[in-house]
This record gives sequence, C-alpha cells and structure tokens, in this order.
Amino acid sequence: MEFKIDTKDTFTVITPITDKINANLTGALAEKCIQTRQSGSSNLIIDLQNCKEIDKTTVPQLIKLHEDSYSQEQLLVFTHVSEKVMAVLKEDETDLLINVAPRMDEAIDIISMEILERDLFNEE
Repeated sequence: MEFKIDTKDTFTVITPITDKINANLTGALAEKCIQTRQSGSSNLIIDLQNCKEIDKTTVPQLIKLHEDSYSQEQLLVFTHVSEKVMAVLKEDETDLLINVAPRMDEAIDIISMEILERDLFNEE
C-alpha cells in the first residue's frame, strides 16, 4: 500500500494512494500510524481525498485507529471524506465517534485546539 507522507511541526498528514478503504488499507494505515508515531509525530491527519468508496466491514478498524490514538493522548483526524464514504460512516453514527473534518484547514484547527487544551490542562 502506498502513502504520501507530509510532516509538519505539530502533525503529520498521511494520504493513502488508493480509491477504496478496505481491510488492506486499514491494516497498512494502522502500521503507518505506528511507524509515524515512533518517529516522533503524535498528531496525525488521514487525508482520504483519493478514497471514493469504503468497505463497510472496515469501519470498526477506523474507530479502533481513533481510539488507539486517544488512549495514547494523541490525535487522529480524517479529512477530505467523500460523500459516499461519509454516508457509510453516518449509517452507524461512526462520524460522531471519530474526528472528521471536511477540509484540511479544519483538520489542522482541530489539532491546534487539542494541543492548546493539553497545554492548558498540563499547566494546572
């Protein structure tokens, strides 16, 4: 599975180069997230701009990616989710369980606000 990786100061963008979210992608994405975190980036944006379809059986794996991030006090945001993929996520209200931002700038805002919150709580 191929990914485009773009590392910034406070986050890393991982863009899968595929048109469908399936078990192969979610497994490779989980591995890529682990590798990226081991290299020092704790906040990840998954840019799904190329993914136009989703296999419904992979939705629990997306939730697990999200939950694994939060359990490690890290952040994961999905962005550029197509209408077709979003419709599947809304069927079981998964869109309410994971961070989904329509655009990249909104995904960056979510991460920035979370970093500010963490800093404020750590000062107290």
